[in-house]
Amino acid sequence: MAGLGRACLLLALAVCAYGICASLYGVRSGRTEFSASGRRAVYAFALIMTVAFAVLEAAFLRSDFTFNTVADTSSRTTPAAYRASAVWASQEGSLLLWAWLLSLWSSLALFLTRRRMRDIASYATAVLLGLGGFFVALMVFYANPFATTSPAPAEGVGLDPLLRFPTMMIHPPMLYSGYTLCTIPLAFGIGALLARRIDADWIKAIRRFAFAAWLFLGVGILLGARWSYAELGWGGYWGWDAVENASLMPWLTGTAFLHSLMIQEKRGMLRVWNVSLVLATGTLAIMGTFLVRSGILSSIHAFGGATLGVPFVALIAVLVAGSIYLVVSRRDMLRSRHRLDSLLSREAMFLANNVVLVGLCFVIFWGTYFPLISEALTGQEASVGPPWFDRYTVPLALILVLLSGIGPVIAWRRATLSNARRNFVVPVAVALLTLAVLLGAGIANRPGAIAMFCCAAFVFGSIGQEFFRGTRARRAMSGEGAGVALLSLVRRNRRRYGGYVVHLGIAVLFIGVAASSSFQHASELGLSPGQSTHLGAYTVRYVRPSATVTPKYDAAHTGSTLSLGAVLDVSKGGHHVATLNPSEGFYAAQAGGGSVTSLIAGQPVSHISMDAGVTRDVWSAIQPNLEAPALQRILKLGNRTLPADQALVGILAVAQAYLKHPPQAQFHLIVSPLVMWIWIGGLIVFGGGLIAIWPAPSAVRRRVAARSRARAVRGLARV
Repeated sequence: MAGLGRACLLLALAVCAYGICASLYGVRSGRTEFSASGRRAVYAFALIMTVAFAVLEAAFLRSDFTFNTVADTSSRTTPAAYRASAVWASQEGSLLLWAWLLSLWSSLALFLTRRRMRDIASYATAVLLGLGGFFVALMVFYANPFATTSPAPAEGVGLDPLLRFPTMMIHPPMLYSGYTLCTIPLAFGIGALLARRIDADWIKAIRRFAFAAWLFLGVGILLGARWSYAELGWGGYWGWDAVENASLMPWLTGTAFLHSLMIQEKRGMLRVWNVSLVLATGTLAIMGTFLVRSGILSSIHAFGGATLGVPFVALIAVLVAGSIYLVVSRRDMLRSRHRLDSLLSREAMFLANNVVLVGLCFVIFWGTYFPLISEALTGQEASVGPPWFDRYTVPLALILVLLSGIGPVIAWRRATLSNARRNFVVPVAVALLTLAVLLGAGIANRPGAIAMFCCAAFVFGSIGQEFFRGTRARRAMSGEGAGVALLSLVRRNRRRYGGYVVHLGIAVLFIGVAASSSFQHASELGLSPGQSTHLGAYTVRYVRPSATVTPKYDAAHTGSTLSLGAVLDVSKGGHHVATLNPSEGFYAAQAGGGSVTSLIAGQPVSHISMDAGVTRDVWSAIQPNLEAPALQRILKLGNRTLPADQALVGILAVAQAYLKHPPQAQFHLIVSPLVMWIWIGGLIVFGGGLIAIWPAPSAVRRRVAARSRARAVRGLARV
């Protein structure tokens, strides 16, 4: 099977090379049959990569440890669901996943455009196959997922316990789908510039792919935040980590593009801006992939191998240089026919929105790459932390939320003062009412959070007003009930009202971020059984220790040899609220060994426990003191007296000693208000995105009718 996988990679590389040559020759010579052959090469590339991915997936599912990547990231004790997702837990497997997803999305894009924009599509085919060939070449020459070892080890190392979390089974595919979908607009943008066709046709062709890239990236980012919050044991959901930032940057520029393309469609403006955003988004997606695999910046999310840095730097340099050349050389063709009529218009608000989004992207880019920048300029590596990011991103986020409420209600071209007054009375009143309620509740010491709440209230008033007016107009015309009228309104204007729902979700999400970061109560302290501490309005008492040794549940889901934890009682005002059971799992060392200590010498992993609610989360993590003298004496005695096949007896003795005479443990306790609204806001954004991207039935019927008429005309012509 490994031979089949290697053959697929070599064949895929050959198909990419042929497809590039055929597409470029076809478009330059006018030979459409070669262009069509190049497109079919993309289909063949997708088929070959599907076979290659299936080979590796089958190896993981049947625990074939002759494959090096299977032996390094899986084991027979790893549950089947996590074995399936372990494919992308390695450097090699993630590259294969990237290339496979790229081939699928590329095939879909070229299939949908097979009868139009053939010159643009031919250039796009060459670009997409070039990117696909690049990733396949990385696997062939640097990180082969089908490398084998004979004889095979009896057992694999196993999946990293940090990755044994439900969202991690879908987080990487979501994120990689977003990255690879970003390359579709990139390829068509390059194709439009090369073909010197910069009208709105190519924009319409890639609009849904740009929206899908934005949606997948957003879902992937949110799933990663959830994993960080519920699994990593530090209590946060966003740490301004380099790889986190790398995924956020193309999402920000993609968001800017989705807003400004509406201006190009309606007014023929911002052509240079739009094509630049498309090229920047695709390049940033490649840079995000580069950060994970190069090892140039420290990150818990990175694979850490430095062997892929040089090829990625070369690819990024080509993309950046080529993009600048194409935009500069076509600047006369890209010049807009219309000008901004007024600063009080929807166009101006969208432009301001874009400036803020690009400003956010620049701040994050500078902070992320500052270690490299400082080393290049001064010879010393320096970095910036979360306070630096917060200092610049919080004001920009406030402006962004406010603009998301202004844009939907202001008129195109030029808004009159009377019209603006009529549209903004309700949103401003809702914001002022929110401010009065917050000040009346005594919340005045967090001005940033208060400002965010008021901006979000402005958005609620603005979007709610639009839904109310639209529903009222629909009822007046059709006589439908309120609920039916609302559904009909959204169904007939999916893109517009889906965008409104997205704006609502973003406002809800930022409310959760502002509340959880500004009004959080956190404490790190040592407690012994019977002791308690106060955390905001809550009292947390350490009831008793807990210890388990390779239970069936734990072995199947975390694989820890020993788990030491605590039972915590959470109360408020003397009334019981929740019981928490945080623990820390200790794992066997990868090098093996027969001593008692070797069974728990691996990297320990914190298993948090929390009571989540709509208004607040009570979060807990524990770090038990395994270095306590009594426990260390048992470990040393077990190492000296117990044979390898009875080492587990020593671990049982450690667990019993921990339960009878528990040493003081370190606890990390947090009470965060409204954290759940981050995830609720993300779901609202996801729902709004689906509404906006889903084709309206009338549009589908029009396309089907148009194709039927076209076939009829061709039939008559042949007759």
